[in-house]
Amino acid sequence: MLSTQNLRLCIGQRTLVENLDWRVGDGECWSVIGRNGAGKSTLLRTLAGLRQPDSGQVAVENRPLKEWPLEELARSRAFLAQARNDAFSYSALETVLSARHPYHSQRYWEDSDDHQIAMRSLAAMEVDDLAARDVRTLSGGERQRVAIAAMLAQDTPLLLLDEPANALDLAHQVSVMSLLARLCREQKKTVVMVGHDLNLAHSVSSHALLLMGDGRWQAGSVAETMQPAILSDYLGHPIDIIRHGNRSIFIPLEVSA
Repeated sequence: MLSTQNLRLCIGQRTLVENLDWRVGDGECWSVIGRNGAGKSTLLRTLAGLRQPDSGQVAVENRPLKEWPLEELARSRAFLAQARNDAFSYSALETVLSARHPYHSQRYWEDSDDHQIAMRSLAAMEVDDLAARDVRTLSGGERQRVAIAAMLAQDTPLLLLDEPANALDLAHQVSVMSLLARLCREQKKTVVMVGHDLNLAHSVSSHALLLMGDGRWQAGSVAETMQPAILSDYLGHPIDIIRHGNRSIFIPLEVSA
């Protein structure tokens, strides 16, 4: 579904990612993990085609991004940004309907199918009761769920999400992550997401990509990569793991002053 070849990402004189050769298969759920400034958002924007790599290439379905017409690419991958700015007073429903634009090649107005898809997506995020509300009046968590609903309505096989749990309360963090895992498991959608909660990431992800922020990286299954010693190195803080039934719980260790 998604691959990179010799990918290099830089910010100014600093190399964030070097020689990233990475393959993401259909139905896999990947978490991108690293410290602040390690290049997670930069990588995600590059995967979405919103930023050019400094060298190397990104391919979706074995086709380099530069060969994709934008409308066709928008039917294959969806991108959730970390932050957004609502300059206009669109309703929540109109915001989600805008994600149906890639399917409107010969028409402007949405039809009844688009409205049904949009309302189902809002309901999946438990914000269908806010369909008529101006998005500028929503709380941060409500606005985030509307944004995720728009991704669902876009109906792409590849979902790229930058901190999807951002601004969500605990119950909605769990429900959103569970939904993403279910989309991978049942519909074979592919998810690549950035997040900082190791416990949420471990509970839903099949794989993890760790970024050091100095060019180094490590990719593999959750069992291979989300080990305390490896995470401690990549996150710059000692981490321990507690087994509770079938769950693994990551906790930061106290450091003596």
